[in-house]
Amino acid sequence: MPDSPPDLGHSLALARQVLDIEARAVHALADRLDGAFVQALELILARHGRVIVTGIGKTGHIGRKLAATLASTGTPAYFVHAAEAAHGDLGMITPDDVVIAISNSGASEEVLTIVPLVKRQGAKLIGMTGNPESPLARQSDVHLDAGVTEEACPLNLAPTASTTAALALGDALAVALLDARGFGADDFARSHPGGSLGRRLLTHVRDVMRPASAVPCVKEDARLSEALIEVTRGGMGMTAITAGDGRVIGIFTDGDLRRTFERGDDIRGIRVADVMTRAPQRITADALAVEAATLMEDKRISQLLVLDNEMQLVGAVTTLDLMRAKVI
Repeated sequence: MPDSPPDLGHSLALARQVLDIEARAVHALADRLDGAFVQALELILARHGRVIVTGIGKTGHIGRKLAATLASTGTPAYFVHAAEAAHGDLGMITPDDVVIAISNSGASEEVLTIVPLVKRQGAKLIGMTGNPESPLARQSDVHLDAGVTEEACPLNLAPTASTTAALALGDALAVALLDARGFGADDFARSHPGGSLGRRLLTHVRDVMRPASAVPCVKEDARLSEALIEVTRGGMGMTAITAGDGRVIGIFTDGDLRRTFERGDDIRGIRVADVMTRAPQRITADALAVEAATLMEDKRISQLLVLDNEMQLVGAVTTLDLMRAKVI
């Protein structure tokens, strides 16, 4: 028999109810956090091994995500499926490790089967359950209460609010560990080098800039006609202007040329220093490339000179250079 068309009003009401139930479940966790959370944090920080997260079914999926979050935020971790653990994977666990076992009921047979073996290995056990009186909770060195009053499923059967609560509690633990370890943006980038985030956090201006030898440059006494030749040669839509000692004192861009024409100046007899932009925007080679992108966007410019502390020309970067490097 084909499914009947959904009642859109009823579906929206049900969806809002699900979100409301799950939001209340997560909010209730904050009110219940106590010394056990701190004990779990201290237990992990005190151990020299890794965190092994285990679970089965829906909590197993939550465990995989928790292990991935821990590993990417400075706490070495991996996931071991509870059923596989009893068939050889327990060999991965060492006495220096901490095992986080997730089970909403706290009575999952597969999880309980490996608990004595984890203890025999000498590892510490953190149980995350929805029942503080459950077998897993009682056998854990530290118990984290992730209980919910109801599932978001209308039948109150499918793990919904309970898995959301476990996910949120795991995130809270991971972030608290991140903070305790002093894990910063550079550390995060090193564990995410392949994505856009890694590029934004690890790429410096020196990695994408054009070197000084490739940057158009003329002396301050050069005529405008000479500067225009240099602008054309460089292909960057600008030329740097330097004083006799090599210090950069200005920049002449396509925009400066347009403004010169708009004023009706006779370009044949003027020096570039008379129409250049003085004190141009600049950046250092050690700055992040994303900082250069932000500065250029804020100032609505497409080229940026790279100078050292003595105002000597080191290079230049354009929006095209940043696009090629996939910074923007």
